[in-house]
Amino acid sequence: MSQLDGSDIVYVARVAVPKIITLRVSIGTKFPAVRTSQGKVLLAALDETALRGVLALPSEAGLPPYADDRSMADIRDELRTVRARGWALADEELAPGIRSVAAPVRDGDGSVRAALNVTVHASETTVQTLVTEHLPKLLRTAGDISAEWALWQDMPHSELPMERFAAGEA
Repeated sequence: MSQLDGSDIVYVARVAVPKIITLRVSIGTKFPAVRTSQGKVLLAALDETALRGVLALPSEAGLPPYADDRSMADIRDELRTVRARGWALADEELAPGIRSVAAPVRDGDGSVRAALNVTVHASETTVQTLVTEHLPKLLRTAGDISAEWALWQDMPHSELPMERFAAGEA
């Protein structure tokens, strides 16, 4: 699961599975948003002004914010498609051999707050398998998390005064 941080995504949760070939990702890892399925989901949720501002920011991930062979018009068209269908695909855009699908995680107001994805190695899983077998489970899981988020938002919450933390009372 990731959230947008400037023009990057930042991982806020991760479940790793044992594989011979893995993408090194831990909580706090950043990648350029437009090169990832999660980033595309998060960017597609932005209005045009916010999107323009985010895409103008340099990536902190050490990679260019988007591939040189893609125009801003192409990126906007893809994000429009992502917004319409409700999920995104990244096929070897972040790195050779890395393929993923992502779905939005929404809050109780329907705003996209995070993105959830499944990442596979391209030599092991075709795009068709990723979309037909893994995507339905991912969409269901993202929907379940969104429903839990909405329930949590509806629960009464109270904040402790910060001075209690400073005094060691909490």
